[in-house]
Amino acid sequence: MKLLVGYIATSGGEDAVALGACLARTFDAELEICIVIPPEPPGADDAVEKLSDALDHAARKWLDEAASRLPDDIESTTTIAEHPNPAEGLIIEARRISADILVIGGAGGGILGRHTLGTDVNDILHSSPIPVAVAPPGFAHLGADEVREITVTIGDRPGAPLLFQTAIRSGIRAHRPIRLVSLLALGDMQPWRNAPEDAAVEMAREHAQKALEAARAELPEDFPVTSTVVQGDTIEEAIASLEWHDGDIVMVGSSRLASPGTLFLGATAAKILRAVSVPIIVVPKGSD
Repeated sequence: MKLLVGYIATSGGEDAVALGACLARTFDAELEICIVIPPEPPGADDAVEKLSDALDHAARKWLDEAASRLPDDIESTTTIAEHPNPAEGLIIEARRISADILVIGGAGGGILGRHTLGTDVNDILHSSPIPVAVAPPGFAHLGADEVREITVTIGDRPGAPLLFQTAIRSGIRAHRPIRLVSLLALGDMQPWRNAPEDAAVEMAREHAQKALEAARAELPEDFPVTSTVVQGDTIEEAIASLEWHDGDIVMVGSSRLASPGTLFLGATAAKILRAVSVPIIVVPKGSD
């Protein structure tokens, strides 16, 4: 398993490196830290060449500093990728090394523990072909060393099967408990818009039970897996009502608007991202 950390010399970059270390330790994965810098333009004069050399030198220094912050038990490699678009450059590098997860940090400067998205992060969350893990602000200082439990939001929209299978594989590989969560926003009755409230809650419970039974059928005997239904007037209220601990992560799927095999952060996932203070992994839409 390979993880690619997209790094910039900011607090968000430090958060990404810390989350990369946490996931690498949990999943026994290889870790690469990458900085994307703009390429030297063709026909550049001496001044531009000197500026490009200085940027390359600074990038190497930043990568060395990032690697030095990793715990002793985490080995890593570092690389400089050249591309005019940082988001696209990271995706190209992820493809090149066959990374399984792209790890990034938020923009920084937001409320401590609450995800904030900059332009490049937002671009990645709407185009990546592989799962993307986003570190909340402050993770470098407050984050756990290892994953404690994997929470996965379950639904019946396109892409749900791939999200479910990704969570199952992750739980087995990491030997970590899985918590299946069915979110019910009573304010808009999604995804049961035309059902009475009591009927919607009952349907959510039935869906959660079926998901639990399906997970148990694929997991080793006695593997720790649970399911629950949480409700609120909004998605944010529902997800916030869950109990969270240090070391928890949450997996969510992509929007129905996503192309097959591509990640596209949808409205529900965006609401979850804004409401939680734990790392979030967004999974691309499957081909189903």
